Amino acid sequence: MTKIYKKLMRKCFALAKRSNGKNMPNPYVGAIVYDEEKKEIISVGYHKEYGKSHAEVEAINNAKGNTKNKTLIVNLEPCSHWGKTPPCADLIIKSGFKKVVVAMADVNPIVRYNGVKKLKDASIEVVLGVLEDEAKELNKVFIKNILTKKPYVMLKIATTLDGKIATIKNKSKWITNEKSRLEVQKLRSSYQAIMSASGTILADNPRLNVRLKNKKSPIRIIFDPNNKIPLDYNVFQNDGVRKILINNSKIPLREDIEQINFTSFDELFKKLYEMKIYSIMVEAGQGLNSLLLKNNEVDEINHFFAPKIFGSGMNFADNILIDEVNEAIELENIKIKRFDDNFLINGRIKK
Repeated sequence: MTKIYKKLMRKCFALAKRSNGKNMPNPYVGAIVYDEEKKEIISVGYHKEYGKSHAEVEAINNAKGNTKNKTLIVNLEPCSHWGKTPPCADLIIKSGFKKVVVAMADVNPIVRYNGVKKLKDASIEVVLGVLEDEAKELNKVFIKNILTKKPYVMLKIATTLDGKIATIKNKSKWITNEKSRLEVQKLRSSYQAIMSASGTILADNPRLNVRLKNKKSPIRIIFDPNNKIPLDYNVFQNDGVRKILINNSKIPLREDIEQINFTSFDELFKKLYEMKIYSIMVEAGQGLNSLLLKNNEVDEINHFFAPKIFGSGMNFADNILIDEVNEAIELENIKIKRFDDNFLINGRIKK
């Protein structure tokens, strides 16, 4: 049965993504009620929005009573506690399922293995760990949020083959090709917020928006502790996008700009999480890139390479002192994509 469980689990992943971020800060979850004897799907469901019914409840309601002795497929361990909604495990037991197939245990200590235990105690067979790695990838933001009370941070870099983000005269448009830049737009649209720093903003005056049809621009987080960026720059345009300025001014600048005093990166990201910022894409220069890497605040990197060599110029990171090869910052779970003559290397920072 493993093959069909994997196929159905991937369908759960696809269902879960339909929430399109409205589930935050809850995880992406999809569920399927399956008849193993007839080999057919009875119903499906997904967690549509924070505060609304969980995926299991949606799938069970959509089954219209046809759940007894059936199998439930779900990509995250069913909850066992009262939150904004009742425990899903209790409803699963009441609905008469004979088996529950789960991709991964919940990382939330309140739930972890308690939902599985409750189901087993009710004599329901539990199959745990089907496509677990893919399930963790789907909910990487939720996992980071729950375990650290910080946002998930992805660093995007675009360089020449020799790792330069700009020429010796600080020219950077355009290092990568149009297809790579389109992929960056897609990445921006998939993150809740985008962070940049004063150096990049003063040099390029970017809008930090999404230029794709029917896609919402991310919240703009502007790192400017020394108060260098004029208010008439594009990042401060009054376009209805939420703006968070990290600076050390005690004077409110404008009603539509939220201000945070900078003390440390640890405190900054905890504060951003408290402000309901759950995922951040960083598009910055050497300074902020280096500081975030040195302070171990980066979770993932998307590094675009163009077939160019500058020789002299600005590295994407600097002042990170590594004495031994085994002390290097390493990436794992590597994925590589090609965009004509450009390449993208994606990987998680090895913790």
